[in-house]
Amino acid sequence: MRDPYTIILRPIVTEKSLNLAKENKYVFEVDKKANKIEIKKAVEEIFKVKAKKVAIINEKPKKRRLGLSQGFTSTRKKAIVTLEPGYKIELISGV
Repeated sequence: MRDPYTIILRPIVTEKSLNLAKENKYVFEVDKKANKIEIKKAVEEIFKVKAKKVAIINEKPKKRRLGLSQGFTSTRKKAIVTLEPGYKIELISGV
């Protein structure tokens, strides 16, 4: 297995993701090549919790323009990790 810190890149802290934290769901930006099994094991190892379910979202690039130049935002992969009842990730819930 790869290093869990290369699989989980960063937590995504937005208003929507903080509302999901109340339902014991946490959102992370993950490596584009990671699968659900690797993400589940990485979250369990890093945060010492039990993950129940992992859902993956592949975000497509959006067109952006600044003056005459235009381009695209970068693609990214997000994972919504549902934890078993009784577990909590303090890093995100303390924000």
